Amino acid sequence: MAIATEVATPEHVAAALEAGVDYLWIGARTSANPLAVQAIADSLSNRSNPNILSNLKGILIKNPVNADAALWLGNIERLEKTGVPVMAVHRGCGHQPCWAMAHKVRIARPDIPMLLDPSHMSGDASKVPELMGKIAELGLDGAMIEVHYKPEAALSDARQQISPEALGTLGAIGAIGSLEDIELNWLRAEIDELDERLWETIAARMDVSARIGEWKKAHGVAPLQPERYKEIVEKLRTKSEELGLDNEFVKQVWNSIHEESLRRQE
Repeated sequence: MAIATEVATPEHVAAALEAGVDYLWIGARTSANPLAVQAIADSLSNRSNPNILSNLKGILIKNPVNADAALWLGNIERLEKTGVPVMAVHRGCGHQPCWAMAHKVRIARPDIPMLLDPSHMSGDASKVPELMGKIAELGLDGAMIEVHYKPEAALSDARQQISPEALGTLGAIGAIGSLEDIELNWLRAEIDELDERLWETIAARMDVSARIGEWKKAHGVAPLQPERYKEIVEKLRTKSEELGLDNEFVKQVWNSIHEESLRRQE
């Protein structure tokens, strides 16, 4: 069985190589620091014993904690200069998929494997099986999954750990479709994520509207404030122009949101 371990410093790299570790991986927080990644790459390039380095089968680099495709690609290039095979690991950002970032990297570097990290992407063990379906849909090459013999007793990331038994039920990765289907699936994944954020934002806005309604009732203020309404409509007109959106479309969406907000304030 091949062994992988996470490294964050040149000292970690030296210890891992001396122990005969097969794969190194660089975590998301280290990946956010290009100086740290460069130091790791330099420590590999400057190994005095080339035989130790030749035993290393690969380096896995997770995306940065922030959705920065350019930084991720730069880290991949830094590590490739060591001559060791590199694999990308997409783990999302703050328990969000960040499909757009991964899509950019996949387009730029289709020549290197990309694994999915459904554990960190969701932060929830129950969501791991559903995310595993994305591997075939998006033409990815495998997964890095957190597994613990007793997840509730795990000292870190307990909520996202699955048991070995649960791992066994995930089954094999499904058949990968055509390149055309995969590209469409990437775009659909991006839009699904945007839709989810959109509805979450609307729900949060309605919550604030309800609290505004409570304040207005307590202070004897009518729900509809015409001047405030006109001010917002004017801002929307300017914003729609900045974003290249049709002004009538924006007004229709806004009016629906505004009507529901007033209903919440009654």
